Amino acid sequence: MIPYTVNIKLAARTLTGTLNLQNKTAVDWGWQGLIAQGCHSSILIIDPKTAQTIQVLERHKANVVKVKWSRENYYHNLSSPYCLRLASGDASGKIVVWDVVSGTAHCEIQEHSKPIQDLEWLWNQDASRDLLLAVHPPNYIVLWNGDTGTKLWKKSYAENILSFSFDPFDPSNMALLTSEGIVFITDFSHSKPPGSAGKKVYIASPHASPAHTKPAPAAAPAPTGAKKALNKVKVLITNEKPTAEAVTLNDCLQLSYLPSKRNHMLLLYPREILILDLELSQTVGVVAIERSGVPFIQVIPCAQRDALYCLHENGCITLRVCRSTAAPEESVQELVYDLRSQCDAIRVTKTVRPYRMVICPVNENNAALMVSDGRVMLWELKAYTGRAAANPSSGLSPLYSPVSFCGAPLGPNQKRIQDLSLNSMIGQTLIAGETPPQSSNQQEVQLKFLLTGLLSGLPLPPFALRMCPPLTTKNINHYQPLLAVGTSNGSVLVYNLTSGLLHKELSVHSCEVRGIEWVSLTSFLSFATSAPNNMGLVRNELQHVDLPTGRCFAFRGERGNDEPPIEMIKVSHLKQYLVVVFRDKPLELWDIRTGTLLREMAKNFPTVTALEWSPSHNLKSLKKKQMAAREAMARQTVSDAEQSSVESSVISLLQDAESKSETSQAISAREHFVFTDTDGQVYHITVEGNTVKDGARIPPDGSMGSIACIAWKGDTLVLGDVDGNLNFWDLKARLSRGIPTHRGWVKKIRFAPGKGNQKLLVMYTDGAEVWDTKEVQMVSSMRIGRNVNYRILDIDWCTSDKVVLASDDGCIRVLEMAMKSASYRMDEQDLTDPVWCPYLLLPRAALTLKAFLLLQPWSGTFTMDITQVDMKSVLQDPELSLLQRCLLVSRLFGDENPAITSEHLDICHDVLCESSYFQKFQLDRVHLQEVKRSSYEHTKKCADQLLLLGQTDRAVQLLLETSADNSSYYCDSLKACLVTTITSSGPSQSTIKLVATNMIANGKLAEGVQLLCLIDKAADACRYLQTYGEWNRAAWLAKVRLNPAESSDVLKRWAEHLCSPQVNQKSKAILVLLSLGCFCKVGEMLHSMRHFDRAALFIEACLKYGVMEANDSSNILLEDPLLSAFLDYARLLRSLGLREGAALWASRAGSAGEQLMEELFQGEGVTPEAIPAEEEVEPDKKSTE
Repeated sequence: MIPYTVNIKLAARTLTGTLNLQNKTAVDWGWQGLIAQGCHSSILIIDPKTAQTIQVLERHKANVVKVKWSRENYYHNLSSPYCLRLASGDASGKIVVWDVVSGTAHCEIQEHSKPIQDLEWLWNQDASRDLLLAVHPPNYIVLWNGDTGTKLWKKSYAENILSFSFDPFDPSNMALLTSEGIVFITDFSHSKPPGSAGKKVYIASPHASPAHTKPAPAAAPAPTGAKKALNKVKVLITNEKPTAEAVTLNDCLQLSYLPSKRNHMLLLYPREILILDLELSQTVGVVAIERSGVPFIQVIPCAQRDALYCLHENGCITLRVCRSTAAPEESVQELVYDLRSQCDAIRVTKTVRPYRMVICPVNENNAALMVSDGRVMLWELKAYTGRAAANPSSGLSPLYSPVSFCGAPLGPNQKRIQDLSLNSMIGQTLIAGETPPQSSNQQEVQLKFLLTGLLSGLPLPPFALRMCPPLTTKNINHYQPLLAVGTSNGSVLVYNLTSGLLHKELSVHSCEVRGIEWVSLTSFLSFATSAPNNMGLVRNELQHVDLPTGRCFAFRGERGNDEPPIEMIKVSHLKQYLVVVFRDKPLELWDIRTGTLLREMAKNFPTVTALEWSPSHNLKSLKKKQMAAREAMARQTVSDAEQSSVESSVISLLQDAESKSETSQAISAREHFVFTDTDGQVYHITVEGNTVKDGARIPPDGSMGSIACIAWKGDTLVLGDVDGNLNFWDLKARLSRGIPTHRGWVKKIRFAPGKGNQKLLVMYTDGAEVWDTKEVQMVSSMRIGRNVNYRILDIDWCTSDKVVLASDDGCIRVLEMAMKSASYRMDEQDLTDPVWCPYLLLPRAALTLKAFLLLQPWSGTFTMDITQVDMKSVLQDPELSLLQRCLLVSRLFGDENPAITSEHLDICHDVLCESSYFQKFQLDRVHLQEVKRSSYEHTKKCADQLLLLGQTDRAVQLLLETSADNSSYYCDSLKACLVTTITSSGPSQSTIKLVATNMIANGKLAEGVQLLCLIDKAADACRYLQTYGEWNRAAWLAKVRLNPAESSDVLKRWAEHLCSPQVNQKSKAILVLLSLGCFCKVGEMLHSMRHFDRAALFIEACLKYGVMEANDSSNILLEDPLLSAFLDYARLLRSLGLREGAALWASRAGSAGEQLMEELFQGEGVTPEAIPAEEEVEPDKKSTE
């Protein structure tokens, strides 16, 4: 059991249940490490590490259909701190941008009143990180400023837009999935709407998966398997609108770019995933499901490795990894994704089906599955070393673990986190012509999914609520704020409202629970009634449940079969007696302590419409009498002589007796209850022990209709009727006062707990009100349709100032007395498990923690007090180099910043990869395109690519394939002759160069570039491409054709272009420069962008790896700006209060730093020399760059 501390102040919170169908797409896992999920009109924030809900956001009136976390690829400092920002769109077209920690909205945006189709934060420029792109149905794309809510631009398209996807390698490209096909936009920019209507392509339905193959004509034997079927539909994308019979309906479920390969896109159909190469508009790979397989719902492509997470209709998540093409024996026909791992399916029923999965974007090895019944299943991918069971027929090549950890080769005894992320679990996909690295520490791995967490919601409504007895001075030491919730399937859920977690789930009844009454802090009575038979009789179940043991027993024994249904049960204030009221049968009176029936009323007893126990009783006077009697007895037993000496023992005897009398049920105090009959007459009945006396009767009040409920506290008695009138009786002054509320049937009235607290909670069919009975006036009100969009099913007080409501959207809300639904501040909550999320800290604290984790060179060892054991041991490991440490910490903080790595990058870094690797990949890809070509257009494109890649012989073959009736037949034949006869003689070269420049000048850029490549003038070609703004093509060409020096010139020009104010993609420029090894320039740029900590740590890492030179005599860098980076970092650390760290960096900043040192240590007599330089503390690592 969890040790409880008593927290008298309960936080307002929402317990959520099943999801609405519109919530299906509303889930997102952010770089911040948290999952946001829409549930009806609320948004849950879930911490996947501890599997607990840490915030519920309430402001939407309609169902939430989309949620998106903001991106974290910016530099964090005190002015732009770590913050949790979330955008959510609902079915009425409203978008809210949240500050999640405080639960407040930054801004609200409304354009149209239809459900938002898609949302995305723009991440591709450094100027602003507040830009939010939204699809407003049917066909508008609007760019908003997500901080202020202002509209920047709006653009409409011809068809209905379903969703969009950005090209992760070139943010000016995006694709829209529309109801008819795909629209490609190539000029997307945040400053103005796209100028063109985009290039529209249609998808011919891929009805060629084996499940749909039509029987072929008898001449040809029917092909089998997905591959042959695919060969028939080579082209899936056409520019013409397909004829009606060719395309029945575009049943494409999803489109997204592959973040692991440039210019590749996937289309998801229920039975297959198509991988398209966009340069060819052609399928290069298919993942098909065999006939008996389970269809797909969703697929998420990974960025770190070429892999796909797929979700199937039975809730099974599978991981498919691209097969490496390095196998020399067979020529590759297409991209193949092999199934490497799958998790268990769930049991799918009418009401329970999987909705969506999300993948952790930082590590890509955690998945969360949302189920329609409100469950969230957290799966983690684990890598196990060891060979697979020998199964040669499967043909799967082994997966290897990578050789390095966090970008640097592993030391022999260095600790590592085995499953830190996807790319630290499996190595890169090999490509043709590359030899697999023979390395001793590269192990074969198997992947498995492990269920690491499960959150479950409330079952379907209706609910019956009852809060346990209130907190008093007597029970304060062991009080728990427990709420019992009776459900429609007969079980009772007990929630602890301090943490909002389920305390116990008890299966008590066989049918819907109608009501619950607590008889102590740890036990309650609940009743349920079955459906009536044809005589109108039911089976009544009344159960007594003891919470600590879970023991249940039928309180009425054998009674209960075939009798009129129980209407209500009422427990007296001292928990001595119980009244059970039936529909057409006199009431029963029970003694709870002994479980005996005291009285079953006579047949002529009036029909009860409402009943309440009086709070007055004679327990105190009884106790006084009893005490006096005991005292007398105690005195008689002691003789007078010993009187004085035994005074103390008498007192102890008395205390003994008193404590016994409280626990023993010897005393039966007298209690009263009142009830009304159908005419509105009020009866008063007294119960004492096992005697029942009839008291006074009060005639009905003419202004009231049929009385529906009564509440009594102190000297106030309140009656509510079926017409919405409330009648307040002051028993002391003998006054009554009737108030018509005009809200219809009063369903329930309850007084708030606490001495002298005369607030009253009233429930109607259409909402609720809180009244103050002292002043007889309304305090607050809530009504369906006016301020909430759910119907209230049940209601109770949970503390003296908070109410708890159950509503028909399947949620239970704890609200302030004002009954405004509100989100709570995250930092005010009592969580059972500690949550690691730096975003919850104050900005200053988060940055301090980060600086503290990144570098502690002032003490030779690294110390940390963070509860995460595995991370802790790795971060404390002295072998961990500076680079790896920076990468790890940015992982912990979820920064979207790529880091410097020393081995070659996987292809997902595209143009930043090493040239040789990049060239091989491109050749591989053209080879694949060649296999797949199906028309002259495709052949021409392949030939062009081959010429640019310098593969002239193969290009000539393709050119000669042109058929004689093609209009370009003559042209292509001549081109083939030209390519074969090109010699390096001066005149022919100059002629071709002249022709090429003329062609380029006259708008034939591609053809001119080809000619220049033929005569090995690729550097000129790159320059022309850049002049005409084709920066990406130029970078591509430089990578595949130029020697390193020329290539780096081209890329440096590109980096300058990226830094220019109109492009403003400095962060990308930094990556380009990094890949070229211009380390000093990167250091300067980081510093000029005021990223002081990054600059200083980057330079430090370069020094340590020996890539930059330091002046040995004084340990001072040669470049001046780099010195100031150290100085500024020292100032930053000082502003965060890390003085020793500041001193260290200041001491390394040369003369400028000495001044800061003096400021730091004024009047302390500490000399800067006392702080060792880092080189003395840590042995220098060998260069690995």
